[in-house]
Amino acid sequence: MTAIEPFELHVSDEVLDDLRTRLARTRLLPDSPRKPASGMSSGYLRELVDSWVDWDWRAREAWLNGHPQFVAQIGDAAVHFVHQRSERADAPALLVMHGWPHTFALQLDFADRLPDFHVVVASLPGFAFSSPYAEGAMTETRLAATMHALMTDVLGYSRYLTYGEDVTANVSDLIAARYPDHVAGIIATHAHFPTGDERDALTDVAERAFFDDLAARGGPDGAYGHVQGTRPDTLAVGLNDSPVGLLAWITEKLVEWSDVPAGDPRAVEQRISREQILTEAMIYWATQTIGSSFRPYYEGADQPDPIPPTSVPAAVFIQRHERGYPESLARRHYLDLRVFDRLAEGGHFTVAEVPDEMAARVREFAASLD
Repeated sequence: MTAIEPFELHVSDEVLDDLRTRLARTRLLPDSPRKPASGMSSGYLRELVDSWVDWDWRAREAWLNGHPQFVAQIGDAAVHFVHQRSERADAPALLVMHGWPHTFALQLDFADRLPDFHVVVASLPGFAFSSPYAEGAMTETRLAATMHALMTDVLGYSRYLTYGEDVTANVSDLIAARYPDHVAGIIATHAHFPTGDERDALTDVAERAFFDDLAARGGPDGAYGHVQGTRPDTLAVGLNDSPVGLLAWITEKLVEWSDVPAGDPRAVEQRISREQILTEAMIYWATQTIGSSFRPYYEGADQPDPIPPTSVPAAVFIQRHERGYPESLARRHYLDLRVFDRLAEGGHFTVAEVPDEMAARVREFAASLD
């Protein structure tokens, strides 16, 4: 079994002092005339910067360290993860995976609501405290193999439940398809998306309408992905050198993809607290991983190969960011679909936005598998 090293998060005083100096010298711009709609405004950014300057990071750091953390070498990546064991030895194991731009930290409130599970919240290679892959591309297939190895070879779980968001929604689907003997069930709030070629072949009216709507929004809303996929290093230089630029880039997506009313970016704090927002920014800043977090975009992990249907038990809860997702798509991919429902609340960052709701639904699904 792979060696596991305990991990304690600590941002040095030197890094914190440098950060405060940079924040104090921030040069903000006013909003552009006839500013296009987005998840950021100069007024809200000013508030976030002022909060970051005065924030008690040490208290937040202590809270994070209250969650047992470890690092294990898996192939050529050192993988960081939280592992919260239940008092019940026979409790179900659950793998929880983040996407971009969030980190493991945004999913901890959800993990805390599942004391009756062995919960593993993993940091993807190149995110937060996990090192990037030393060689080769960061593909979904490779991520699936790494996460499966974490649960089985490293932690010794012969069977587990899997859940992913954003990039790791496909990773979770791949885990279920490739390792069905080890996957007790899959929970999806980002249900399976066909590849581009598969979408072109769709004939169902509702299915085509859903993807046509996504494509229509994908132009202006997808500019971030185009830059990260075509000029990742140039963008990373600016964000790695400017904490305010980094904060704005991350927060814009937290706002736009959460289930909140459009118009005032401050509304995001109805779902994701200011402390959580600053935590995400601080982790990216302290680890200097914004550049390596772009790797899925320019190495192809967001342009997947076809994923075969899976026969493991599945529960699909459609989050509001993809509220029109057709049930027919889910039934063709999840061949043993036990639950299909549409959430009344909660967007792209589902388990962070509605942790109580999702914990209850995961608990009910897991109980039905006994």
